[in-house]
Amino acid sequence: MRTLLALVAAVPLSAQIFAPGAKLEKIYEGGHLTEGVAVAPDGAVFFSDITFTTETNMQAGHILRFDPRTGRTVVYRSPSGMSNGIKFDAQGHMVVAEGADFGGRRITRTDLSTGKSVILAGLFEGKPFNSPNDIAIDLRGRIYFSDPRYLGHEPIEQPVMAVYRLDPDSTVHRIITDAGKPNGVAISPDQRTLYVVTNDDGLMGFDRLPKGAPARKGRMELNAYDLHADGTAEFRRQLVNYAPEDGPDGLVCDAEGNLFVAVRNEKRFGVNVYSPDGKELAYLPTPERPTNVGFGRGGEATTLYVTAGGSVYRTKTVKPGYQLP
Repeated sequence: MRTLLALVAAVPLSAQIFAPGAKLEKIYEGGHLTEGVAVAPDGAVFFSDITFTTETNMQAGHILRFDPRTGRTVVYRSPSGMSNGIKFDAQGHMVVAEGADFGGRRITRTDLSTGKSVILAGLFEGKPFNSPNDIAIDLRGRIYFSDPRYLGHEPIEQPVMAVYRLDPDSTVHRIITDAGKPNGVAISPDQRTLYVVTNDDGLMGFDRLPKGAPARKGRMELNAYDLHADGTAEFRRQLVNYAPEDGPDGLVCDAEGNLFVAVRNEKRFGVNVYSPDGKELAYLPTPERPTNVGFGRGGEATTLYVTAGGSVYRTKTVKPGYQLP
């Protein structure tokens, strides 16, 4: 059954971020931890359900597909390789970050017309990644992905939790090593900024610790990096510091470059909207702690999808989301 929740904004309507009278509508429930929502060129909505194996009797992760025309959600792929972040490239292929916990620990690309997938990156310097988490793609087809570790039994063989760039010629480059524990990544519409979320829960395998075991949290930040034409990135400035509360997870940009960020702060969780310089423009509370956000396409370009808890929601914005042309 669909549930409608009133949209509560902490800023005047004149900010023109969320549509007047917009509601937050639940379109899916019953997942374990929904993530990585992204809309395909045909308007279908894909998202991950991350099924922590120690909590779900060894479920192997799922990618689900929601059809906005029928309101029906079905399993698109299972096992998913423990998919997390999902994006669509300029050719309409689905690019997926597969994590740890019996997952693929790799970046894959799927042709939706055939269902066939290829592995784009599975190793760096001959060693497996930690746990690829989120994805951004630039106008040149280069894929940027974060590689933290939050859970999983697999050995950690990379010397740092980093952000990588995967080029169209299949070469992989480690481009950011100073982001702490990187999570969400996004590229500005003008291609000049790479936004990187730092969300350090202080744990490398929370699924293997006794429940309630204390941990010292680290950096919780939204940072901006200068993204150069050659695909390298250099730290510019910290936009928002959330510490000591939990920080953000995934994020996307609208067509004007404003940032829509899923913030997991237990005292004020929801979708925060920031200008490119980090000024808060709007705040959308969510009924569950959010993990990611994604815009629709075409006639639905002002629809914002939100993954939160085990659910998926949507609402309306004033400006359309940014998508690769």
